[in-house]
Amino acid sequence: MTLTLTVGAIINTLFLASMYILIALGFALLFSIMEILHVAHGVIYMLGGYICYSLSVTLGINQWLSLVLTVAIVCCFGPVLEKFFFRPFFRDFDRTLLVGIGISTIIETTMVLSKSNEAQSLRAFATGILKMGPVSVSNERLVTFLIGALLLVAVIWLIHGTKIGLQMQAVGQDLEASLLQGINIHRISALACVIACGLAAVAGSLLGAYMGLGPFMGDFVFQKALVLVVLGGIGSIGGIFLAGLVVGGIDAFLPLFISGSAASALAIGIVIVVLLLRPRGFFGREMGF
Repeated sequence: MTLTLTVGAIINTLFLASMYILIALGFALLFSIMEILHVAHGVIYMLGGYICYSLSVTLGINQWLSLVLTVAIVCCFGPVLEKFFFRPFFRDFDRTLLVGIGISTIIETTMVLSKSNEAQSLRAFATGILKMGPVSVSNERLVTFLIGALLLVAVIWLIHGTKIGLQMQAVGQDLEASLLQGINIHRISALACVIACGLAAVAGSLLGAYMGLGPFMGDFVFQKALVLVVLGGIGSIGGIFLAGLVVGGIDAFLPLFISGSAASALAIGIVIVVLLLRPRGFFGREMGF
């Protein structure tokens, strides 16, 4: 494999890993705080892409302003999800799982009926190519990676460097002790939903410009988010980062040697082998961050 291909694969690894981690962080946040397997997380990502498309392409709004408006709109779904769909079944894993399946099915079916399963694509957020010697990097991938990296740093700071973040950690680690300390559990849960929806909206918009849009595009990222959370270890941000780099690297390097379908199958096989060796993931622990 040539130097150009190697460097290109490394860049693709960082690009994919930043988006996978962005999606998985919101997913893990909800699991840690509310103990729900948010299977509708993928459709929130899909909605983010379609809303950004409607704003920028259909209405002709500036692409970057459309991204900001999309995040603001999708974030508004967070409190609604928490209050009307998750709060009545707080920490009831089975019922919240069924609620998530219902939300996902309804939204995906609605999109299929309205879009006729037609593939669409957002305009690129950044055009042109950055050349560094023999290596060329599209500005779109570079900008996507930078936005993802900045958001990841912001989320880590929020969780570990703010009072709200400490409350999130407390709720994830011990619900009863958090209640005794006067922490508003539902307010923290609603904030977690807002963050998860916002991160999914950003990823849906950015990857929608790179991979295109489709009613079932959320199924792919939900699979990736679930793999990252399980592989990294439930409740471990460090594990999610490492798992994101591993999965991103597999997705970037394997297609250089084997076909796309075989690469996807082998990638899942590698993850299964890792989990057989480390059943709790890289840095798994019971709950919390």
